[in-house]
Amino acid sequence: MDPLPGGARARGPAAVPAQAHDGTPPDLHPSPVKRAKRRRRGGARFAGMAETDVAPVAVPQTAPLSSAAPAQARTTPRGARFAGAAGEPVNPRPAAAPEPQDEDARRLTAETVAALTRLRGEGRSGEAHALLVEAAYWPPARFPLLAAELHRAGLDADWATLLWEAASLPAGRLVAAADALTAAGRTGDGHQLLRQGAVRPASEIGAAVLGLADEGRGREISALLDAYVRVRAPEEAARSVETDPERLVPLLLRAARAVSEECQWDLVHALRVAGFTA
Repeated sequence: MDPLPGGARARGPAAVPAQAHDGTPPDLHPSPVKRAKRRRRGGARFAGMAETDVAPVAVPQTAPLSSAAPAQARTTPRGARFAGAAGEPVNPRPAAAPEPQDEDARRLTAETVAALTRLRGEGRSGEAHALLVEAAYWPPARFPLLAAELHRAGLDADWATLLWEAASLPAGRLVAAADALTAAGRTGDGHQLLRQGAVRPASEIGAAVLGLADEGRGREISALLDAYVRVRAPEEAARSVETDPERLVPLLLRAARAVSEECQWDLVHALRVAGFTA
């Protein structure tokens, strides 16, 4: 019988081998054929990986994360936007991941969002803003939940206002709030908060960094100065070391070097022009 056109193989059950020409009956129990090798996955991503059969792994479900910490009242009187912020005590180092929210935190968040919705609907903008200022001084771990509830209620502009107010927090709390937002998947909000916080006067940045250094909080220093050297001109950044050049110049240069070589040399030049050894 002629083979199928184009060399195609017949599909269906395997054919029984025919009797050999010398009259020997066919072998009805042929040796098992080795399983065909699995097709190698393409692309550079899988280059060099061994072809192995991996059994599926069941991924356990995890419960949603939440955080419990009592709300703290604002202790700094209003005046100039960042007046006195550098001198406030800094909170302890934030946890690596957000803590679970307790019922009190959820209740307070729901009540705050409901109050904001009512005040906005009644055109009472001043009272709504005062409520946002107070919320900016909540424990940093509550920020992700508050952000989610504000967005759900259509109060995106109020969340932006709250971030702006939170930018005046003491350096340690500022970084803790940014950490909490980033850990909850709100990386953009965390970066925005740090950038806005870095707009404070150069002398306050220097004082805040020294306070963090005294507490051994190197990671917070890196986060704050990284945002600082990115958003401020080299000449402005150089003025932040006036309080203690011996300690602040190396920290500032290290942050600039982590951003780029160009950023580092621009800062070196600005420091030398300002009369500091770099």
